[in-house]
Amino acid sequence: MTFRFLLNRRAALLAVCLGLASCASTGPGSAAAKPVLYPNATYNRAGDAQAQNEVAACQSRANAAGLRAEQGSQMAQRAGESAAVAGVASAVGALVFGRGAEGMLRAGAGGAAIGGAAGATQAAVRGAQPNSVYRSFVQRCLSEKGFDLIGWN
Repeated sequence: MTFRFLLNRRAALLAVCLGLASCASTGPGSAAAKPVLYPNATYNRAGDAQAQNEVAACQSRANAAGLRAEQGSQMAQRAGESAAVAGVASAVGALVFGRGAEGMLRAGAGGAAIGGAAGATQAAVRGAQPNSVYRSFVQRCLSEKGFDLIGWN
């Protein structure tokens, strides 16, 4: 295998991982989910526009309290952990099978690339998990204003 062939395969794998990540970054289980309000008496009196303003105000209050909808870069963390484990395992495997220092370095680098891609893909498929404290804060804020939060979408 040539270096150019390996580089093209790695670039294609990275593109697939990024595509999966973008798909997993939306929906009710993602950090980008928005509150869904039940059309109770308060909602009906306020109207949709005012209700959305109240949602934005509660989200701003949560941010001002130091809370964020997302819990940080879980994809990067998972990719890094997987890259480290796979890289070390591949390097040890090369050492055990007598491939020498150069073979050990190549195997370690290849294992790290594969492990990193696998970790990023796993995180993308599972999606970024929402911060439950942030969501609870927003829900309580809206509840105190008379709105009924029925979920996140």
